[in-house]
Amino acid sequence: MFEWFVDNRSLLIWLSFFSAIFFIVSLIALPWLVGLIPEDYFFNTTTDSQNANEDNFFYKLAMKIGKNAIGLVLLAGGVLMLFLPGQGLLTIFMGAVLIDYPKKKLIERRLIKIGFILKCLNWVRIKGGHSSLRLNKDSD
Repeated sequence: MFEWFVDNRSLLIWLSFFSAIFFIVSLIALPWLVGLIPEDYFFNTTTDSQNANEDNFFYKLAMKIGKNAIGLVLLAGGVLMLFLPGQGLLTIFMGAVLIDYPKKKLIERRLIKIGFILKCLNWVRIKGGHSSLRLNKDSD
């Protein structure tokens, strides 16, 4: 096994470099992304397509492609962070929020009801000066 490490030294250096970069980027980007989630996101019934500007098709398409690309990168990075240093579960959740897929709202509501995830998201939001996420209209 030691021979494999010696033979693949440059690969290990690159993996370590990218792991450190992704860790630093996630520490900066995740609080910003969590702060962008509207406080009523989990009980609001309107969808992004209903809120979007219907006039500019190309702008809307570019935003959708960009949002999904960032979501896929976050999802993949979050899965890697389960084994590498980083905020794996939070990164996976933020990737899942950004990506468009069938039954998205239902899955998001189930995930957010996991106390640990909601508690982490609200902690990050409060530290960033945002109000806590609410799961229904009556909650604070």
